[in-house]
Amino acid sequence: MPRPDPSRIGVLGGTFDPPHFGHLAAGLEVRHRLGLSKVLFVVANDPWQKSGLQPVTPARLRLEMMRAAVAGLDGLEASALEIDRGGESYTADTLRELRGLHPEAELLLVVGSDTAQGLDTWKRPSELRELATTVVVDRPGPSGGRAPTGWPAVVVEVPALDVSSCGVRSRFADGRPVEALVPAAVIEVVRSRGLYGCGR
Repeated sequence: MPRPDPSRIGVLGGTFDPPHFGHLAAGLEVRHRLGLSKVLFVVANDPWQKSGLQPVTPARLRLEMMRAAVAGLDGLEASALEIDRGGESYTADTLRELRGLHPEAELLLVVGSDTAQGLDTWKRPSELRELATTVVVDRPGPSGGRAPTGWPAVVVEVPALDVSSCGVRSRFADGRPVEALVPAAVIEVVRSRGLYGCGR
């Protein structure tokens, strides 16, 4: 692993409803491969791209799960930046705020290969390119999504884990095992809070 550079910060935003081992594997691999001081898992307050598509667990509960997921993992942190700001969550606003908090740092925006090709549809894409280097996390094997033309990007291969938040929610609701997909601390939060149909 390259020596962690305190001036390099990864920013991995998402709904995290719930967070799972795929999210953690991406954060850990990117930090390791690129020598980042930390990776911030920025929990979306109001994920505008999912508006009206499906019910979303309240932001503070998703933050609680994310904090449980990263507890004890060196260099991974849950961030409440977008929740504290309120309103719809736009990555450009988050990067601008992080630039103010860390003026000397290089920010690296971490996105999955499934969303990378749609970066031009995000709000204020030119600001995103200006404020951060794009890192696309991809599974080994045939090439997945790439950043659009004009987006300088680094591609980092991550372990292939067949897991999605939607699938995890379904397993919780059906009472199927989730222990191989989700950290035990997250399972505890889900069950204690009665999320995804647990305990009903």
